[in-house]
Amino acid sequence: MDWGLQNRISSIIKPQNNRALMLAVDHGYFLGPTEKLENPKKVIAPLLRYCDSLMVTRGVQRSSVPATTDTPMVLRVSGGSSIIGEDLSQEDITVSIEDAIRLNASALAMSIFVGSKYEYQTVVNLGKLVSEAEKYGLPVLAVTAVGKELGKDARYLSLACRVAAEQGAHIVKTYYCDNFEKVVQSCPVPIIVAGGKKIPERDALQLTFNAIKSGAVGVDMGRNIWQSEHPVSMIKAVRAIVHSNQNVDQAFKLYKKLVGEESKSKKRKPSKNKSNKPNQNKPNTSTKNKSNKPN
Repeated sequence: MDWGLQNRISSIIKPQNNRALMLAVDHGYFLGPTEKLENPKKVIAPLLRYCDSLMVTRGVQRSSVPATTDTPMVLRVSGGSSIIGEDLSQEDITVSIEDAIRLNASALAMSIFVGSKYEYQTVVNLGKLVSEAEKYGLPVLAVTAVGKELGKDARYLSLACRVAAEQGAHIVKTYYCDNFEKVVQSCPVPIIVAGGKKIPERDALQLTFNAIKSGAVGVDMGRNIWQSEHPVSMIKAVRAIVHSNQNVDQAFKLYKKLVGEESKSKKRKPSKNKSNKPNQNKPNTSTKNKSNKPN
């Protein structure tokens, strides 16, 4: 493997433990202003330091991610359909390799829709993207997207992940399912598990734990972090499973502890402001008495 390609992959999947925590904020490319991601700059700022890499579109990267960050960018380069369109699987490559290089992307990400109407188009595009990206030492992450009519079982996900790997994808992102070990065993490249729709925090931690235990290198979580009422506490708890080998009980206990500390901190702030202006809410007795006797 070329040095540059290997170096970029090692910035996403940490070589010391072969684990990865990716934060997904690319939802707007087909969902628009997703709930609690309406202001991506505000959402990303407190979370960026706790993820190993950020999955993002070029528009949000340019407008909402500080250029001073050293967090690797996994750049979404496919698109073309929205949630209100006819078929989400009708995607094409929308970002050039040149623009990805200008953005200093550490990897390129695109979706394939195996079993969909536009399966051929997305799979062929993946192969072409890998061929072009490897010229510049850029790894490609293939997202095995699943349409509403397709199930998320081991048989289907094994097929989709293997197809992605056969086309040359260096990393595959897919969903967790029962018998996930079979999916991992049949895919010759690292697998990262998608967080999916928002679920209770403990369930999301259980998903993370199960994914790691079944052989995934990590998770790419979005809504289960920034749609949480306590996103920073949540990403720290997820990180504790991914990088500190904590179990679900330990991670959830950490989450609740951090939430408690966060709540105490918020309660202290108003009283601190009041102390800076001790006379703000106190009536001026002498002035009031004078006003009663205008002379």
